[in-house]
Amino acid sequence: MKVAQLIERRQPNWRELEVLCGQINKKSGKRDPQVVARFSELYRAACADLALAEAYQLPPKTVDYLHRLVARAHNQLYRSRSYQWKKWYSLAVHETPRRIFNDSCVHFVFLVFWGLFFISGYLAYEDQLWPDFAADVIGEKQLEQFEEMYTGFGTRSVGGNYQMTGFYIFNNAGIGLSCFVWMLLILPGLVALTFNAVYLGAVFGYMFRPDMGDAGLNFKNFVTAHGPFELTAIVLAAGAGLKIGLSWLNTGGLSRFDSLAKTARETLPVAMCAVILFVLAALIEGFVSPLPESVLPWRVKGLVGVASSCCLMVYFVCLGYPRRQNTPGGPLF
Repeated sequence: MKVAQLIERRQPNWRELEVLCGQINKKSGKRDPQVVARFSELYRAACADLALAEAYQLPPKTVDYLHRLVARAHNQLYRSRSYQWKKWYSLAVHETPRRIFNDSCVHFVFLVFWGLFFISGYLAYEDQLWPDFAADVIGEKQLEQFEEMYTGFGTRSVGGNYQMTGFYIFNNAGIGLSCFVWMLLILPGLVALTFNAVYLGAVFGYMFRPDMGDAGLNFKNFVTAHGPFELTAIVLAAGAGLKIGLSWLNTGGLSRFDSLAKTARETLPVAMCAVILFVLAALIEGFVSPLPESVLPWRVKGLVGVASSCCLMVYFVCLGYPRRQNTPGGPLF
């Protein structure tokens, strides 16, 4: 009877919890912290009352009432928030480009990758400074395979384009993941980044030579459209991995785990941006790049490449340039 009397005395709290459930359900904006604190307190008390009622086998109506009340309060307290379009827009349009623009790791990877890429490409294109540079970097057999592959470069069916698009997405994801993971170890990542930059630069420089004939024209016709997105995605993936890798060394006064978690949250938008660019590059590589000159001239593909480069400049430079005023909306991660 004492337990029953205690439950009876707690009925005003149950009614108060019911009222707060109705109030919180009607409000869609910010919640009053005091109301939320009181609501949480009443919810925990109702859970204890329900356990007590079941343990002492109180009347079924009381137990059922507490079950419904606790379930309703639980749904109100832990319900998923509505999709935050404004915050996602702020993250995509304001926070992410500014974060990338001010990221020293991305700057470092950008300079290393593109610097080595253009130096390697120039040495492979102008064979006077280093006559066998392309063969030394790529290998003679591999160069012959490149020439044969692009000499017989032909058209594909629509189904083949879909199939190859899936392959390119999978392949690009592998490249980005490899750059990201190796950069977590810093030194192996820098070695891998250097190798990829020199190798790709040598391939581009060699295949763009005037004496390559149809193989060079087909190669240029194939890589022009999707190159900006794909190569930029490699830089972003490597920069994100490098930043997380350095968080193990420079913790900023935090523990290594906390430093890693904090940096991972900050780097996630950069990695997501790299994934999006890899997917866009795969779509262009699957449906635009393989079209022959007779269907889509190289000038049009060049316009696609220029437009892609302009989009990257606008997003990373124009939107990323620091502003004096802070953007509204807090971080999502």
